Amino acid sequence: MLLTTLAFVGGALTILSPCILPVLPLVFSRSDQSFVRSGLPLLAGMALTFAAVASLAATGGGWATQVNESGRWIALALFGVFGSTLLFPALADRLMRPLVRAGNRLTLLAHGRGGNAGIVWSLLLGVATGLLWAPCAGPILGLVLTGAALHGANAGTTWLLLSYAAGAAASLAVALFTGGRMLAAMKRTLGVGQWIRRAIGATILCGVAGIATGLDTTVLAGVSQSPVGGFEAKLVERLSGGTASAKNADNGARKLRGAAHAFRARRTGFIRRVSASTNDAPLPVEGRLPAFSGAVEWINSPPLSADQLRGKVVVVEVWTYSCINCLRTLPYVKAWSKRYRDKGLVVIGVHAPEFAFERDIGNVRRATHVLGVDYPVAVDNKFAIWRALGNQYWPALYIVDAQGRIRHHQFGEGGYGKSEQAIQQLLSEAGQTKPATGPEKIEGSGTQMASDTKDVGSGETYIGYSQAEGFVSPEGVIEGRSRIYSTPSHVSLNNWGLAGDWNIGAECATLGSAHGKIVYRFHARDLHLVLGTQPGAKPVRFRVTIDGAPPGAAHGSDVAADGSGTIDGQRLYQLVRQPGDIQDRTFTIEFLDPGVDAYAFTFG
Repeated sequence: MLLTTLAFVGGALTILSPCILPVLPLVFSRSDQSFVRSGLPLLAGMALTFAAVASLAATGGGWATQVNESGRWIALALFGVFGSTLLFPALADRLMRPLVRAGNRLTLLAHGRGGNAGIVWSLLLGVATGLLWAPCAGPILGLVLTGAALHGANAGTTWLLLSYAAGAAASLAVALFTGGRMLAAMKRTLGVGQWIRRAIGATILCGVAGIATGLDTTVLAGVSQSPVGGFEAKLVERLSGGTASAKNADNGARKLRGAAHAFRARRTGFIRRVSASTNDAPLPVEGRLPAFSGAVEWINSPPLSADQLRGKVVVVEVWTYSCINCLRTLPYVKAWSKRYRDKGLVVIGVHAPEFAFERDIGNVRRATHVLGVDYPVAVDNKFAIWRALGNQYWPALYIVDAQGRIRHHQFGEGGYGKSEQAIQQLLSEAGQTKPATGPEKIEGSGTQMASDTKDVGSGETYIGYSQAEGFVSPEGVIEGRSRIYSTPSHVSLNNWGLAGDWNIGAECATLGSAHGKIVYRFHARDLHLVLGTQPGAKPVRFRVTIDGAPPGAAHGSDVAADGSGTIDGQRLYQLVRQPGDIQDRTFTIEFLDPGVDAYAFTFG
């Protein structure tokens, strides 16, 4: 019931967001008609179509996307005809002179004077509107889509999406009803009904042209986001008891991509939230270790099962190799594996990919070798183990006793002392002698060095259009097409832009020709960027500057002091590590060769 309410409220708030602008002219085109016979069928068709298409997109994969894209063009064609008949009432007859009756019928339907057929026509327009509607992926819609990604296709997902669409339709209905009364008053006092209809027709045709050329995306990309997203986030947090969750989200945790930066929601499912234990107080039972049968491959070990691990204390570490938060946790997990291995501890890494290239088992094997991971790693490309744990975070630690019961968990970076105390306590329960000394001090280096949290003023930033924020190149984000971008004249803190020939996809941006650039204004000690090339492609050379000069002593581990470097694989690259006082800086990376894929910035 809570999620249904949240979904409905989130949909209702959509009318206050810039993303609703392209469909408003299409909705208001029926404002001079009967609401019951015209407006209501249109809104119902819009809501049902959006729910159906969003359900397919959330669970059906790429083929559904192709269906939706085809539907958009069909919808554009339909609205082109409809807008033309509003603008030029006689146009339908002229275009269909060989079929005069069909033309007359279309005109009657378009004007809503065809009895029951008018309802059918309005419903058809609603279906077309639903295909064109692309609501903002705000916190609440992000919550719904993340649930679909985590738990697969089910009726609950469709119900929540329908609730979201119903909320949007309800707010549009209020606007449509009010707008209809205003139009009626204008026609009574001014007698300009025909001109109003023509103006609406012209507006619809402009909207069709804008959507077909991608102008709507460009314009909206330059519109600052409304406060609705922030209000939604606070609403989710308030209604879902988000205090503890906010702490986790700020603790170096990275959520499932698709809603990673959009909302903070209380984690539900397999793990029961418990109070933190202290010293030798009994650790609570939070659940049971699930089976590992969903792993598609094992690295450093033959397949393991929960039964085989009975009698051992087990640390399950959920991670992915390009995640900076996971990399900074690795030194501790590796040290625990080495220190307690002969005392009955087994560490198992569950590698759950965030980006597509992390599904390549060859990439994962290379990464585990380079990172010095020598304990068993279950490759969870299908997120089967992730779902069995009810997990939502990278990284996540689950500490299991000798009886197969989960007794402690940690989401995100930190809590290392308590986690090691839990390991020692469970080893003691299993009959092992408790170490005389406390947890040892562990320090990482390079990308595995702990974050300088007091000076981090920039957050994770995705470059793919599905989650892009802070993009300020004047051209705006053009989705899925090559475009020449230009460097913004001014880049404020935490804003960024592109220069050169780029194709911005959902997950990453790909450079089409040499000498493309990315510019970012940031505040942090470390700057990292997830980069890669297509398998088998030549390495890509790059050059980094900070405030227009070579980085010098501020160069990262993947960059020379003169700013030069090479992309030799699909992974996270440390490009900046500043010494001394941290200030706002403008980072620029120029790629001297084409073919690079840029995914996400992270900071530390």
